[in-house]
Amino acid sequence: MTDTASQARNADKAKSISGYLASHLRDYGLLFALIAIMVFFQIVTDGTLLRPVNITNLFLQNSYIIIMALGMLIVIVGGHIDLSVGSVMGFVGALAAVMIVNWNVPVALTIPACLVVGILIGAAQGYWVAYWKIPSFIVTLAGMLVFRGLSLWLLEGQSVGPFPRSFQLLSTGFIPDVFGVGRPNITALAVGIVAAAAIVWMGLRKRARNKAYGIEDEPTAFFLIRNAIVAGALLFVMYKLSTFRGLPNVLVTMGILTIIYAFLTEQTTIGRRIYALGGNVKAAKLSGIPTERLTFLTFVNMGLLAALAGLIFAARLNTATPKAGFAVELDVIAAVFIGGASMSGGVGKIVGAVVGAFIMGVMNNGMSIMGIGIDYQQVIKGLVLLAAVIFDVYNKQKQG
Repeated sequence: MTDTASQARNADKAKSISGYLASHLRDYGLLFALIAIMVFFQIVTDGTLLRPVNITNLFLQNSYIIIMALGMLIVIVGGHIDLSVGSVMGFVGALAAVMIVNWNVPVALTIPACLVVGILIGAAQGYWVAYWKIPSFIVTLAGMLVFRGLSLWLLEGQSVGPFPRSFQLLSTGFIPDVFGVGRPNITALAVGIVAAAAIVWMGLRKRARNKAYGIEDEPTAFFLIRNAIVAGALLFVMYKLSTFRGLPNVLVTMGILTIIYAFLTEQTTIGRRIYALGGNVKAAKLSGIPTERLTFLTFVNMGLLAALAGLIFAARLNTATPKAGFAVELDVIAAVFIGGASMSGGVGKIVGAVVGAFIMGVMNNGMSIMGIGIDYQQVIKGLVLLAAVIFDVYNKQKQG
């Protein structure tokens, strides 16, 4: 009897673990997909991918994609889409170049002024979507064309630059080592240790809270493996960065924004309301949620982040070009969908969008190191996006 009962308990446990894995396949699949892609490119590039200088380049090259993916996730979760982000990014970079280089406006005034312009652009587009019920696809498609044209007009078809060093620091600057050691950069190592400890501590705190309220949590083995992988990867990356130039400014910016938006979407009332808005707008409105205002704010937020990305992109190139931001919206949207967001809205996580952006970034970087042409790169990225969407549809049909 004891053996039978033990076998039954083991069977129930295995069933619960398999059921949990099946229901969270997208979350774990993303993490393991990123690891598998990095291992693959690390092997085929003879170790080039994870060299300190290339890891730094990965952050610098993909910072603006990740920043805009945070805003795009919220827009898509809310049931809309923004096709204008690449053009807005290019326009704000062009505006910053004209202000600093041609008009001699101080950098300290240019940056906030450009961020305000981004907010106004988001507000203008959000107004038509939220209060006039014009489909976001149409409004932002028009915005894409308008701001692409305005960029050409503002720059008069020519590149404008270079920028002063104070502006370039937005993208190419590094946090100095406060301990004054040099290499390894102790500040980077300390930040990595604190961040890894914080991730583990927050995970343990969440498990304790869920247990206190009787909420089913992930199996202990899953929790330990996931946190060991995340903390280990974080410490590894920080160690690599510490042997080069330390923490890039853009990495700190991305980290702070990711924490803020993860907290906003998962721990606040407005975050839960945005998910409700994307899940069923009629039900959300009937329950008293100000759907129009929320939709408006999602586009305002997107405009702000697109402007910030435009400043960082221009600072990295040290010039503003008429073609800046061309087709960038496709990479941003692809990163969000690869990261687990649903086409119909109401589903998606900030961490997923960041991981999706890194998957795209590692693929771009790895294929470039291998010497794969841009034509094949576009084909491969398109197939990866299609696979992610098919996976999303398959999961929905299976759950339905």
